[in-house]
Amino acid sequence: MPTLFTKIVNGEIPSHLITQDENFYAFLDINPNARGHTLCIPKKEEDKIFDLEEDMYLELMRFSRKVAKAIEKTVSCKRVGIAVVGLEVPHVHVHLIPINEMKEMTFQHKISMSDSDFQSLAAEIQSNM
Repeated sequence: MPTLFTKIVNGEIPSHLITQDENFYAFLDINPNARGHTLCIPKKEEDKIFDLEEDMYLELMRFSRKVAKAIEKTVSCKRVGIAVVGLEVPHVHVHLIPINEMKEMTFQHKISMSDSDFQSLAAEIQSNM
């Protein structure tokens, strides 16, 4: 059965796309820790990040870095934190979280955004890619 993220990549579930290429897809997290919280995923399903082929793992990190740089240009923050947890969806995903305080990396600190906020933020980050 396809994961939630595979359904997003396939367009079966809407997302606020930041960017994609032939192997990876980046989109805003719908339950963000902070404004600009983005997920970077491989399009091919894999449950655990260290089960990725080494080349695919390195490409995912390069892709995530490119997205993080665009987030930094868009969202006021001290830095973009990175986390790989992977328990909630069995599909590799890298969390890129603009942070000013440690609590923003705890996954217990969440913010609310309207759909129009998500849309405008996604467009703004895209323009900084």
